[in-house]
Amino acid sequence: MFVYIIRRSFAAALLLLVVSAITFGIFFLLPRLAGGTADQLAAQYVGKSPSPESIAAVKENLGFDDPIYVQYWEFIRGLVMGREFSFGPDPTQCNAPCFGYSFKNHMEVWPEMTSRLGITASLALGASVVWLVSGVATGVLSALRPGSIFDRIAMGVALAGVSLPMFFTGVLSMALFTFNWPVFENLHYVPLTENPLLWAKNLVLPWATLAFLYSALYARLTRAGMLETMGEDYIRTARAKGLRERVVVTKHGLRSALTPIVTIFGMDFGLLLGGALITETVFSLQGVGSFAVQAIADNDLPKVLGVTLFAAFFVVFCNLVVDLVYAAIDPRVRLS
Repeated sequence: MFVYIIRRSFAAALLLLVVSAITFGIFFLLPRLAGGTADQLAAQYVGKSPSPESIAAVKENLGFDDPIYVQYWEFIRGLVMGREFSFGPDPTQCNAPCFGYSFKNHMEVWPEMTSRLGITASLALGASVVWLVSGVATGVLSALRPGSIFDRIAMGVALAGVSLPMFFTGVLSMALFTFNWPVFENLHYVPLTENPLLWAKNLVLPWATLAFLYSALYARLTRAGMLETMGEDYIRTARAKGLRERVVVTKHGLRSALTPIVTIFGMDFGLLLGGALITETVFSLQGVGSFAVQAIADNDLPKVLGVTLFAAFFVVFCNLVVDLVYAAIDPRVRLS
């Protein structure tokens, strides 16, 4: 098991390096290949009407005249050790991990993102619990009674959840439960440490809206896996040995059907931690997703690059956790 963890951790670290190189290349190498100059790239950092002095300062700070591998090395070194920018009379220190420095509002990208991470984490954690419990439970019950009224209704609702876009269900839920029936009025984020009850109350509607889409996917996936698993020979053997149906379903059936659930959950949760853009925009939550939307609208390249890497790192980390959970669920994975 220890060797498996070391091997997977090394693979995850290597993947992070590859992801950072590709992301850096998209933002800095592709514009050069398309004919862009160092001045044009530097102009994206300092607003819509930059002065020649501002462009020259940014170009010198970020080394846009240097070879691309030198620029990438400075970027990686900044992530580990921090960087210093000499924009203006006094040098500015970007502490590690330096995901970039916005020359438009003169702020480091990393502190801005982490200040919003609590909102996104609260949204992702709460919604993931709701969709895991509801989706897996619905899928299991539907698989145990295929063709029943419950199965037909549950799969119909699941189909609606998969089909309806997030911005539609979000706006509809606010229209019904905030404006028409003021059950959840004056929605705004309250930190968990400040008021746990108000924190949960103000996030119930975003949790339910976000979980509606994902629980539908998980219900359909769980149902398909359980239908396949419950027809296997070892399930019939377990029943022939006189095991209780609850033990057969949970210990033998559900455990085998959880493998694809773990896979998709690692991807979904990692992407949500990188920013639930639509949900945060609909409910006016100032999380990482809204941070990314605002950075794109402002054409603030360091912020866009920072949040892209931030989201990619979360996805890779969650996939590493998924690999370790695989080994706990199925010991055969450790031999692969």
